Amino acid sequence: MKQVTKVFYISAAIALLFIIWGTISADTLPTWNLTNVTDKIQGFLTEKFGWFYLLSATGFLVFAIFLIFSKFGNIKLGKPDEEPEYPYITWFAMLFSAGMGIGLVFWGAAEPLSHFHAPPYGEPMTDETAKVAMRYSFFHWGFHPWAIYAVLALALAYYKFRKNAPGVISAALTPLIGEQRVKGPIGITVDVIAVFATIFGVATSLGLGALQISAGLAYLFPGLEDTFTLQLSIIVIVTVLFMISAMTGLNKGIKYLSNTNIVLAISLMVFLLFAGPTNFIMDFFTTSFGSYIQNLPQMSFRLTPFSEENSSWVNGWTIFYWAWWISWAPFVGTFIARVSRGRTIREFILGVLLVPTIFGALWFSVFGGTAISLEFFDGHDIQSVVSDMGSEVALFAMLEYIPFGMVISIIGLLLISTFFVTSADSATFVLGMQTTGGSLNPKNQVKFTWGVIQAGAAAVLLWQGGLTALQTAAIIAAFPFTFIMIMICFSLLKSFKEEAKKINLKKKRENE
Repeated sequence: MKQVTKVFYISAAIALLFIIWGTISADTLPTWNLTNVTDKIQGFLTEKFGWFYLLSATGFLVFAIFLIFSKFGNIKLGKPDEEPEYPYITWFAMLFSAGMGIGLVFWGAAEPLSHFHAPPYGEPMTDETAKVAMRYSFFHWGFHPWAIYAVLALALAYYKFRKNAPGVISAALTPLIGEQRVKGPIGITVDVIAVFATIFGVATSLGLGALQISAGLAYLFPGLEDTFTLQLSIIVIVTVLFMISAMTGLNKGIKYLSNTNIVLAISLMVFLLFAGPTNFIMDFFTTSFGSYIQNLPQMSFRLTPFSEENSSWVNGWTIFYWAWWISWAPFVGTFIARVSRGRTIREFILGVLLVPTIFGALWFSVFGGTAISLEFFDGHDIQSVVSDMGSEVALFAMLEYIPFGMVISIIGLLLISTFFVTSADSATFVLGMQTTGGSLNPKNQVKFTWGVIQAGAAAVLLWQGGLTALQTAAIIAAFPFTFIMIMICFSLLKSFKEEAKKINLKKKRENE
């Protein structure tokens, strides 16, 4: 593996130590076992730095919006005469599948339903609470996460394709800290933190996928039991599948799987839209999206210093999501950058912000809206099933009341599986890039190593504490990377200002 760098060996060693630590039982290490230590770190971060995650995520959105309207919007992510590598539909499919596919399927019905029964404020299960529930679902999956992805992806694409810099996170800091520091211990540390965040951000997603496939199989086929053994078997099977896909490269496996995902997802959503309460869903979507835009500034800064109960809601939902998206940023950002060559900054940010946000809002309206409608108007108690069996069964409990529910549930399981494969597939590619000095085609041995490590991390986290352990890992991994992203924003501004001066000088000379 001649391509690999120091970042590969350091990151792989840390990740393997983490996995080994996770396999040691609480009886062997009563105080210093993985669960105890990570729980304490997560408690400290959410209690002391919840405001930091909130302000950072909002800051990245403000920065992205500023770039759309700034004079820098016409700068190309590549040479001035380069055309985009992929057509719009393929581009949207690839960034969306990598961005949050599994999460949407997992939380599409579960999150609005949860907020409906346990809202951030107000009385549960009222018509007003239903609107708040949907609005916060849009908020958690809308402009903020995609702005986080867009900022990092923009930096990586700009420096790689326009400045011919290595496609690694540390290279984006060159204008700020200098080339010598980027190539030294500081740069290595930055890239190791990015790899660490990617491993545990993706492990969270893979864990969610395994939980939902396992729960779905147990719910649809009562003879099966939803156990860790079943979850582990799913992780092993899907690992083999995504490793096969990863070996075929970006333009075969990932591209075809991404297109398959988007077709399956849209088909499932359209069927449920017309099989469910169509008018209610579209009315709910329209009013909720307007309310989301109207209340976006207030929600972006909402903390609850005077209410401990509401504070735990913000920590458990909003702060977790902002941390999860930041921990996913190195992975999704690198992947989006890789497929966005040739687009202008304005076109890039508008595409990354608007299309997935609107699609995500429609997705939550269809799945969450159907679940709320079944409870509010038809008297079905889906939430009691979720309370007994976990959020991972919300989709299947809801589909039970839809025509051809069994068939649609099986299609849903297939969609989760293909999203699972695509996310892991894309992540092995990205981790390969980050640990081989930015190679656009990392060797299969490197991708294979990261595939096994990702699967091992997801399995250990599931074994240690299921969904809670997955959320804990994401929050911890995101914290140091947030500082790196803030520095990247300043680095980008510095580069854009210098480029704008050069462009102005060029124009002056041409006029003379």
